[in-house]
Amino acid sequence: MTATGRHRKVLALVVLISLTIAAIQLVGAFLTGSLALFADAGHVLADAGGVAMALGAALLASRPASGRRTFGWARAEILAAAVNGLILSGMGVYVVIQGVRRLIEPAAVEPGGMALFGAIGLIGNLIAVAILFKARADSLNMRGAFLEVATDSATSVGVLVAALVIQLTGFTRADPIVSLLIGLVIVPRAIKLLREAADILLETTPAGIDLDEIRRHITEVDHIHDVHDLHVYTVTSGLPVLTAHVVVDSECFEDGHAPQLLDRLQTCLAGHFDVEHSTFQLEPIGHADHEHPTHA
Repeated sequence: MTATGRHRKVLALVVLISLTIAAIQLVGAFLTGSLALFADAGHVLADAGGVAMALGAALLASRPASGRRTFGWARAEILAAAVNGLILSGMGVYVVIQGVRRLIEPAAVEPGGMALFGAIGLIGNLIAVAILFKARADSLNMRGAFLEVATDSATSVGVLVAALVIQLTGFTRADPIVSLLIGLVIVPRAIKLLREAADILLETTPAGIDLDEIRRHITEVDHIHDVHDLHVYTVTSGLPVLTAHVVVDSECFEDGHAPQLLDRLQTCLAGHFDVEHSTFQLEPIGHADHEHPTHA
């Protein structure tokens, strides 16, 4: 089971909480005329959709591997994270546009009701933050879900501040100003999530892994002369994979030493770089001379 899959019940509970908050805030936005409350509700709703996709992806990722999908559906989690990032980006842009319009043409807002519904949203979001706090480091999707509800909490505080300003000063532009701030919070976070998902989909070397350092460790093992066609990528959060062609003494194939050499390599990778899934092609000196040019 993947890292996200271990927290399916947690994700389901957070989705339920988020949907409830969004529904209450949408009603509140309609009753009070608050754009900030509407933006916060939309943000929560988009986040609920993102967490729901993470949950659905986790269920797919738990399906076993097959001859066609040798890693199963594990990467579905990353696809969900990418879609989540796209949704959040669109929501952020929409909120910014609406905020600018309200700055130009302010609308009447009922601050008392705005504060009440904002407080309900804050309480619900803080509960969701507490639920996801321990699980946030386990996978990209769990971190994305945590960031979503944490940001929802911050934006709910913004709604409360705007309501207080309007109540005390009558400055109704506080409502669209908070809306703009919500949008400016959403967009950078969405872009970061998209970039991390894209790195995995493009099989970029995982952060924190130095290929030169891996190459050095491998070549320091006795009987190994060189390593080429070295690749490290991530299938899904918590599942890095390494493949490499390793040039060894020809005697290793003749005296039966190759299996012990393979054990040493895999132990080295798991111990020093936390890469449990590794595949090595052991080859004699000169073998690379007649390999396809793509092996480099």
